Amino acid sequence: MSRTVIHDDAADAVAGIGDGATILVGGFGMAGMPTTLIDALIANGATGLTIVSNNAGNGDTGLAALLAAGRVDKVICSFPRQSDSYVFDGLYRAGKVQLEVVPQGNLAERIRAAGAGIGAFFCPTGVGTPLAEGKETRTIDGRDYVLEYPIRGDVALIGAHVGDVSGNLVYRKTARNFGPVMATAATVTIAEVDRVVAAGGIDPEIVVTPGIFVDRILDLSASSRTEVAS
Repeated sequence: MSRTVIHDDAADAVAGIGDGATILVGGFGMAGMPTTLIDALIANGATGLTIVSNNAGNGDTGLAALLAAGRVDKVICSFPRQSDSYVFDGLYRAGKVQLEVVPQGNLAERIRAAGAGIGAFFCPTGVGTPLAEGKETRTIDGRDYVLEYPIRGDVALIGAHVGDVSGNLVYRKTARNFGPVMATAATVTIAEVDRVVAAGGIDPEIVVTPGIFVDRILDLSASSRTEVAS
């Protein structure tokens, strides 16, 4: 029997996320960004959050809206500054949010390591730069490496294209990005999907994230119908 719970209400989907949580947020820019879940998290009221994502928000929506609401204490990301990252930029310059910059490949691998049960790994990226300061280094076969530790989340918020009632997920093109690794690395994984299909509605050969990693699904098609009805 599936342990995945299907929701048609975003508030129910994010219920229980508390203050101080570390939240892994999928998305590459806005591609794959679970904006409906983030909006629900803002309404939820949780504060003091640590956000792990590829970037630090775009424009005024998604992560930028969460930052603007004053709910985030720290951001761990690869690309904190872009042309439209003015919300984060202003908060950081004002000393209102902390930042840990992680090279993109390291970010993906540190999250993957958490899901795979890897205690730590050596990586050449960042050697000899400020990003390696205070970290253990080792020379292996004549090349220098820096020790990196996994990044785990209390919650992962991810966006997928289609889910089934057992929690299996498939993604649409580049929206796939960080979702699959984040789903494995969090205590609770919550996915928003365009629609939910019956068991067997997704070819097992194309499942990207198995349902064992997914605790809750927000069915955006059902959520839209509920909003229209109300």
